[in-house]
Amino acid sequence: MWFFLAVQAIFLLWIILGARSGAGVPDDCGSLDAQTCNDAESAGTAIGVGLVILLWAVVDIILGITYAVIRLARRP
Repeated sequence: MWFFLAVQAIFLLWIILGARSGAGVPDDCGSLDAQTCNDAESAGTAIGVGLVILLWAVVDIILGITYAVIRLARRP
């Protein structure tokens, strides 16, 4: 149970830090204007957070199946 909660805390921290990384003014915009660069950074942040949430769901499913298999194997 503690391992599951630790994994949840790690993913939650990862999402919070990932979402915060997209805040602020982008530094390296190249030939883009400031608004387009900011929009692109926001879109990239949203895609990154979405992928982390997808990975979180997959890991939770794997942990749940593993827990169920172990629990069934211990049944008398």
